[in-house]
Formats: sequence, C-alpha cells, structure tokens
Amino acid sequence: MISKSITLRTFIKLFIFYLVIGLITRIALLFLPITVNHFPVGEYFKIFLFGMVNDFCIMLIAYVFFEIHLLFLSDSKYRRPWGYLIFIILLGILAYLFFFKTIFDEYGSSAPLIAEIFVGLKTFFFGLFLFFPYLRKGVRYAIYCIFFFFYIFLILFNAFAELFFWNEFGVRYNFIAVDYLVYTHEVIGNIFESYPMIPLLTVLFLISLLVTVLFVKKSLKYFKSFMSFKVKLIHTVIYVALLIGAGFMLKFMETQETSDNVFANEIQANGMYKFYKAFENQSLDYETFYAVLPEKQAFEITNQMYHNLSGMQNSKIIQDSLPEIKKNIVLVTVESLSGSYLRHFGNEKNLTPNLDKLADEGIFFTQLFAAGNRTVRGLEALTLCLPPSAGESVIKRTNNGNFFSAGSVLRSKGYTMQFLYGGFGYFDNMKDFYQNNGYQVIDRNSFSKDEITFANIWGVCDEDMFNKTLKIFDLNAETGKPFFAQIMTVSNHRPFTYPDGRIDIPGNAKSRDGGVKYTDYAIGKFMEEAKKHSWFANTVFIFVADHCASSQGKVSLPMDKYHIPAIIYSPDFIQYQEVTKTVSQIDLMPTLFGLLHFSYTSNFYGQDVLKPDYQPRAFAATYQDLGYLKDGVLTVLSPTRKVQQYNVQFDAGYNYPMTESETINQVLKDEAIANYQTSSYLIKDNKQKVQN
Repeated sequence: MISKSITLRTFIKLFIFYLVIGLITRIALLFLPITVNHFPVGEYFKIFLFGMVNDFCIMLIAYVFFEIHLLFLSDSKYRRPWGYLIFIILLGILAYLFFFKTIFDEYGSSAPLIAEIFVGLKTFFFGLFLFFPYLRKGVRYAIYCIFFFFYIFLILFNAFAELFFWNEFGVRYNFIAVDYLVYTHEVIGNIFESYPMIPLLTVLFLISLLVTVLFVKKSLKYFKSFMSFKVKLIHTVIYVALLIGAGFMLKFMETQETSDNVFANEIQANGMYKFYKAFENQSLDYETFYAVLPEKQAFEITNQMYHNLSGMQNSKIIQDSLPEIKKNIVLVTVESLSGSYLRHFGNEKNLTPNLDKLADEGIFFTQLFAAGNRTVRGLEALTLCLPPSAGESVIKRTNNGNFFSAGSVLRSKGYTMQFLYGGFGYFDNMKDFYQNNGYQVIDRNSFSKDEITFANIWGVCDEDMFNKTLKIFDLNAETGKPFFAQIMTVSNHRPFTYPDGRIDIPGNAKSRDGGVKYTDYAIGKFMEEAKKHSWFANTVFIFVADHCASSQGKVSLPMDKYHIPAIIYSPDFIQYQEVTKTVSQIDLMPTLFGLLHFSYTSNFYGQDVLKPDYQPRAFAATYQDLGYLKDGVLTVLSPTRKVQQYNVQFDAGYNYPMTESETINQVLKDEAIANYQTSSYLIKDNKQKVQN
C-alpha cells in the first residue's frame, strides 16, 4: 500500500535533505565576513541543536502540500458512476470560471488565472485517469517526481537566498524581505542585475534534478495500491497533531534566542519562520509591544523637552524676531550614503570629492544619525520630523495623508512643493504618500525617452535625474513663487551600475565604491550646472543620506551603521560651520527653518540644533528595535517590553564602540519611552494631521 511507506519515506528523505542543507547554511553564515562569530563553545552547541529543532518543525509544516497530494491518491473515485459524475462537475466548475464572473474576478489581480489553471489541471488529469486507467501509475509517479523536485529546488534556492540576504543585511529574513515581495519587478530585476542568476539557477536546477533522481528512482513500486479511508483518517489525525505541536514548538524555540550576540540568535533561528514572523509583525502597536509610561507622565517629559506645554498636546509656537527669508529649498536625499564614505570621516579612497568640498563651504553636521535602515525611514524622518514609528513606516501605511510636515509648513508659506525620484513612485508607496501630503510627484513616468541616457531596474541614473531637475527648477522660477524640491537619488544602490566614462571605476563593475563615487560625481556636475541658473543665488541646498549602506553589527543598533553626513549649503547666505553636537535626521528641516527665520506653529519633535536650548539626542531604529541616543547612552526599546542600554564612545574615528550597561539609567529610559510612546499615540490618534 501507499501509505506507511510512501508518505513517511518521502517526509524522511526531505527532512534529512533539509537538515543537511540547514546545517551547511548555518556553517556558511558563521564564516561570512559580516558575521561577528566570537561565541562561547556552548553557544555553538545551542545554535546547531536548536537550529535542527527549528528546521524539523518548519519541514513538518512545509510538507503539508505533499501530504495532501499523497492522501488524495485513490482509485475508488474513478469507479462508475461516481467517476463520470465527478468529471461532469469538474467540467461545470471549469466552464463557470471561464464564462461567468466569479469571486476570483472580484478579488482581481492574478486570482482568476490561478483558479482557472488549477481547476483546468485537476479536470484534465481526472479525465485522463478516468478514460485511460493504464496511465494512472506512470503519470502519478511522474507527478510525484515533479513534486519532489520542486521541494528540493526550493530548499536549495532558499539556502542561497538566505546567504545573499545575510551578506547584505546581516540577518535572516526580516521585515525588509517581506516588504520587497510587494515590489517583485524591482527586486527580481535588481537580483538579476546584481548576481549571475542564470548560471546559479542552472546549477541549482541540475543539483535538484540529481538529488531527486537519487531519492525517487525506487519509488515507482509504491504506486500500485493506496491507503484505505480508515488508515488515511488515522494518518491525518496524527499529522494534524504534529502540525499543531510544531507550531507551539516554534514559538517556544523563539524564546530560546537569548544570546547577547544578535548573530548567534539569527543563525540559530530558521529563515522561513523569521520571514513568517516579520510578515505577521509588520504592524506593531507601540502600547501593545513596548515599555510604556502613564500617558500623563510621558507627555510631561516630551512637553518639557520640546513644547513647554501641558496636557496631551504637541504643538509649540515658534516666533522668530527677524523677517522670514523665503529662499528656494532643494533637499537631496542620497541613497545609502554612510558617513564612512567621506574623506571628512576618514575614508582615503577619494570617493566623495564633491560632497567633501561642499562640507567645507556650508554647515557640516559631523555627528548626525539616520533614523532607520530603509529609504522610507529616512524620508519619514526628513518629512515628518518625528521619531521613527514601530513596525511599518508611516509612509507605507494607509491614511497617510494631510500630516503636519516640513511640506505643510512650506505650503502655508506659499511654496511650490515637489518630490522628484528617478524610479517609479509606487515603490515604497512614495508617490501615494507625497501626493497625499500636497507634493507634486515627478518620477520616471515623467521622463521622455530623450531624457534618459542610462537606467537600471531602480530608475534613471542620477545625472538624468539632476538634468531633469534643472529643467523643472527653471519652470518653477518663471512662476515667481519659492519652491521646495526633495530629490531622492537611486544610483548608489545595488547593482551599482551607471554610465561609463564618468569616473575611474567602470560602470559595469557593480562596485559599491563605484556607486558612491558616481553619485558624488553627479552631485558635483549638478551643482556646477545649477550655478549657471538664475534661481541658484536664492536657493539653499541640503545634502543628506537616507540611511547607511549597512545597518548590521554585533548589536541590533550599532551606531556606526547609522552615522550619516549632512550638509546645508548656500553661498553668500550660509558660512562654514561644523556642528559637532549629536543630531538626529529629524532635526534637519527645523534647523533650516530656523536659518530662514520662519515663524510657525510646530508639531515637530525635531529641533533647531543651532538654538542655545537644543538638547542633543538622536533616534535610530529597525522595524522592531527603537533606539534613543543621549549623553553617550543608547537606550533600545524592543517588543515584549524589553529595555536595554549601551554605553557609546564618541571616538575620533567615528566607530562608536558600544558596551552594554550593567545598570539602567532611569531618566534616559523614561525619555526614550516618552518620545516613542507619545509620537506613536499622536500618529495613531490622528493628532499629527493638519487641522483645517
């Protein structure tokens, strides 16, 4: 009988293979350059033992599709008259799907096609087995082999995907992997442009084929007869019980990720389970998951820090004694520009000569930290001037319009507001967010063919973006209104391709250094061209990174991986100044408004860092861990109401060595909680919206 034999044997074979691949993957992760793998001996034992338990549970769950397929193998359903009746019903369902409007059509997307293909295949094979019974054994065996091959290929493909993801981010699958699934065009295109995918997939295909042949070559004999209904029922009850047990075991194993080293916990975990948890936790309610204070106390702390008010409010009247200066504002947000790439921060490769020159001529922030590790985090910080939100960025959420923002302040002062991006604005929900907040969005759809000289999967090269920008600014100047333009660059992003002949690193080298140097070249060219235009003399330029090139380290929030450059530049208006205070990305626009002597009612947590009452502090976050840096102490708030503190050294090399504090500074802990708790409350309760 098929039974005890084929179902159990199939699972054992797949589990052994998955276990071996999981073991090899963990060993490989340990020795990748990004991994800090100085663990105690006992930690290695825990990593591999608990890792094996995780893998067993995941394989048990993933096997469910194969299990269902094997359980439904039967000859009795083809007997007369039931076989003909079932076939007629299947034909009727297929006709209904093809010729009538169904629930799948209401759902839209690819759902109708998927339903038609699935039912079509079921109908075809049922008819084949009904009218040609001698084909059943061979075809079933062939389908079994294809199923088996599919599992083997996915196991191998996932292992390679995890290695690539780890090499990029230093973790198993996380919120970024979930997020990127939405943008399959960009992500798949990026992967194919960054790695030799055709040879790699060919090798994986051949290995999967060989493994499948070795495992299934003697399995044909198991397709002669099948389990009785009673045996299938018992088998199903046992399997369902095991599935439930696997689910509980995975949750328990998650509590065993207790190492002080983030890498140890990540290697011990299972990537697919991490992916599921990231998907499940993409929306994190602060009060549900994080340490909280009584609301009154939390608002007292933030009001004292920012607003000098009482109650659950967050507005402050900023009244400048000097007349407002309505200069044009150009905010250039540079993709993945770590501070470590600049000469001013110790880099000796001369990657950023133009930005280094601008830093010598404007206000240069030497201790400014990114709010997060994704582009949307940088845009959120620069636009809303609030601490980063737990879970998904505000930019990616629904109901993301009409926020009090840098844009709403400028709109109230008569500015034309624009967001310019060389890619397609739907990526990361940027177009939706900025349009909903009063910006004109100019993205790749706005480019004519003759305006594009080079493009990759992420968008047009930075030169093309800046050339387009110059034309738009000329049109803006003709209106006589001041304009605010935020430009998001794309070239310093994997696959790091750009036009040849611009810099001394070939455009097809796919080098991160090349991406940095080309973006700097494009910025230098843009500034030289801008000086020839009438609007230049009345314009303030801001150059700041959205986030660093990498955000992973031994701890969850390594501050050297959040250190970014920022420059405010405007000849004849701004004199050179080096700001060495600790500054957050959320402070940049309020500081600019102070330079322009703007008076307005502020809902910002960002501050004017040039004011004497500025309190130096910075925010840094992943999608789960929320950091607050002040007085050399980083307070990290994590789900399950966990709070940790680290002593951060501000050394001359901008490396920011960190050691975990043995005791908790209660004042800084309360300030961290108050900042994140109150800003989360205000967003959730729509109190950060512009009141019309």
